[in-house]
Amino acid sequence: MQVIVFEDEKVGRFMPLVGLKPVYGLHAGAMSLKARFEAAAVDPLRLTWHLRGHIAASFAEANPGATVNTIAAEDLLLLNGRLVCDERVAGLFAGDPLEPGRALLQEGSLVACRLRASDLPQGGQQLPDLIDGLALAATMASAEVSGFLMLENIWDPVALHPALMHRDRASFPLGRLDGEVHPSAVLVNPEALSIAPGARVMAGAVLDASEGYIHIGEGAVVEPQSVLMQNVVLAPGSRAKIGAKIYSNVFVGAMSKAGGEIEDSVIEPFANKQHDGFLGHSYLSSWCNLGAATNTSDLKNNYSRVGLEIGGSRVQTGLQFLGLLMGEHSKCAIGSLFNTGTVVGTSANIFGAGMPPKYVPSFSWGNGRPAFDACLIDNAVETARRVMGRRSIAMSAAYEAMFRAASALEPLPAATL
Repeated sequence: MQVIVFEDEKVGRFMPLVGLKPVYGLHAGAMSLKARFEAAAVDPLRLTWHLRGHIAASFAEANPGATVNTIAAEDLLLLNGRLVCDERVAGLFAGDPLEPGRALLQEGSLVACRLRASDLPQGGQQLPDLIDGLALAATMASAEVSGFLMLENIWDPVALHPALMHRDRASFPLGRLDGEVHPSAVLVNPEALSIAPGARVMAGAVLDASEGYIHIGEGAVVEPQSVLMQNVVLAPGSRAKIGAKIYSNVFVGAMSKAGGEIEDSVIEPFANKQHDGFLGHSYLSSWCNLGAATNTSDLKNNYSRVGLEIGGSRVQTGLQFLGLLMGEHSKCAIGSLFNTGTVVGTSANIFGAGMPPKYVPSFSWGNGRPAFDACLIDNAVETARRVMGRRSIAMSAAYEAMFRAASALEPLPAATL
């Protein structure tokens, strides 16, 4: 039986956060959805990854040995890539799998199904860019289920993040302090701390795990006078900058820099928020850079629920706290201010006086007043190349092709041209 983790017809709900990665590349808690599938698999390399064609080559390059968009067996088990994999999901592919010809539906989404490759569209010869889960389930014996945790909307990685940070506590070897800790650093409740080999906690830093846990990954650095508390994970190679205040469910991805005040937020790998300023209830994608003194609002003045504006439509989130959702390779100038519930697309460059609109299109330039300018794709590629080079990552031909394809798939709305 071949297990395929797939992207379905609802991926568009997560744009622009998934312009350069599959939906299971999103993070919530202390890891990505992809990492959760891999952790549950007996042999992670036996998982097959289905994703949109324009990102497939770059994804395969970044995941050597992975099977991508390939059907290699007649007996298939499809798992929705929006699932937050837990023991129940793992049971579908590592324990007691579904019977052939069966599908599980939850609130209008295909959770999982087992079928023959020849029953797929185009007779299983080629996987489509997106799998229409409901159409596929209509050809099978379907059962309505409940209780599976699945991303449904672009704000879910932030909304689900605190609970998943608590759940992920069990993933870390708490009580082990293998890294270098300066004698003047303060460790509160060390039984709930883990400091990996090669990590450094410098002079005057405070790691307070009296109300949660803290994990400092291999090679990560906590600089002098930083304060970390209430569920914080620094992934390998990341850095908490001097005087940082990081608290209340914060994940900092590998090689990212985190400074200023940060709460209840996800920072993907290779992102940069190293200066003073507030980031709360936000999602910062890889290769983003927030200029010094950038501040986000995550609570409306009237304490009402936060709405989002995406591509000309207004969507209610039902959340009281929601800050910035920023796609990959976007950046903002010093002193930038973001309103509650702002969505920024892929490779946007924000600068100028005043707050930008609550929706900043991908591959745009300026502050949206009176309108955004379109960023020339050659210039955007060259900037991204420089940014990646500063972290000793060379932009490959596959990555550049994905980047250029994304710009064609995410044109500016006509009203902003």
